[in-house]
Amino acid sequence: MTNPNNSLTSEAVAVPLLDWYDRHARRLPWRAPPGASRMDPYHVWLSEIMLQQTTVATVKDYFERFLTLWPTVEGLASADLDRVLTEWAGLGYYARARNLHKCAQRVVEDHGGAFPDTEEALLNLPGIGRYTAAAIAAIAFGQRAVVMDGNIERVIARLNTVETPLPAAKPALYALTDAVTPDARAGDFAQAMMDLGATICTPRKPRCMLCPITAVCAGKDMAETLPRRAPKKVKPTRTGMAVWIENTNGAVLLRRRPESGLLGGMMEVPSSPWTEGVEPPETEEGAYGMPVSLAPGSFRMMGEIKHTFTHFHLRLTVARAQVVDADLPKDCIWCPLDNLGDVALPTVMRKVAKAALL
Repeated sequence: MTNPNNSLTSEAVAVPLLDWYDRHARRLPWRAPPGASRMDPYHVWLSEIMLQQTTVATVKDYFERFLTLWPTVEGLASADLDRVLTEWAGLGYYARARNLHKCAQRVVEDHGGAFPDTEEALLNLPGIGRYTAAAIAAIAFGQRAVVMDGNIERVIARLNTVETPLPAAKPALYALTDAVTPDARAGDFAQAMMDLGATICTPRKPRCMLCPITAVCAGKDMAETLPRRAPKKVKPTRTGMAVWIENTNGAVLLRRRPESGLLGGMMEVPSSPWTEGVEPPETEEGAYGMPVSLAPGSFRMMGEIKHTFTHFHLRLTVARAQVVDADLPKDCIWCPLDNLGDVALPTVMRKVAKAALL
């Protein structure tokens, strides 16, 4: 059920909210002070891509490191993809990093290094969807655009007592956000709504007494119950085996994953397919899919690691083995242990490395 507060206007929400934002805006490395007419589009784009499904606290260090390494979109476009993936390691959702690199190249090649300033044009760039295009248009270019992230969804659902569960409620929430988005200071308004959701209108124990728009909020008496969400599906568990293979020089074998799909283009400790409903193998014979033959008698079990992806849980049995000599497939390399930190290993493979080296 949706009970929108029909008395809400842009003025009723934006005026008190922007006044609050002028005094309480969060200081973030990618932000300009409230009232700034424009922000660097490169900074806005970079931060918005990093912030997808990632917390502000986690992103801060990554954002500052990326700017140190690549201060401009031209610098990022000319960077080696492996270096970008390595610096991204730990942020997760690695398709974002590949699209980040592709997008930088497109901005340079097709737009002369200047980000387009309309939502329509921004949507044609790799990795930029409806939310990100609106955020860049509003925050970087001062255009009126309807920006709606998770924080804004929550604020709008409470303001209007929207009881339809997410994700079905998204179209109604977008229309309600459109209704209160002002023509002026649209970027500040979007960031103010984000800050309100992050610091006042929080998922649990919202601080309604401190909210600058509590006077026009129809759902404050039931705020903690909104927005409603459809029941989550139970995540399946997949299993497999990862084998840490060393040569006689002590270097470890790493394999590049296919460019498309999960962890695309990242390096991995070679592993068997990750399957559902099949227990991890317990012997050397179960270490199928290895790119080289293992030295007889070198195989030993090292334990198990667990990792959770968006759509499934993963349990990997970790083993350790050696190879005497081998011709490597083209997607494999020998990596000296001292250089392991310079390789684009995703978090799950860092867990495997830790288990193997115990």
